[in-house]
Amino acid sequence: MINGMGLITGLIIGALAGWIAGQFMKCEGGLLRNIILGIIGGFVGNLVLGLVGIHGSGIVGNLIVGVIGSCLVIYGGKMLLK
Repeated sequence: MINGMGLITGLIIGALAGWIAGQFMKCEGGLLRNIILGIIGGFVGNLVLGLVGIHGSGIVGNLIVGVIGSCLVIYGGKMLLK
């Protein structure tokens, strides 16, 4: 997710991705929880999609990868708590 954009930009994109994924997955968590999941999800998204050969470039690409990763993290969390 960071790919030379800087740590602050990467964290902001991760936070935004977490919020978007929380809205998309209808996650009943707070904003802070979704932001943390988004930051973690950005790393997960880069890892999972990188294994398949897909890489986000630029802010929009990294945001999409972050949202996908955040959705995976939220889904995994829901499965663990069931």
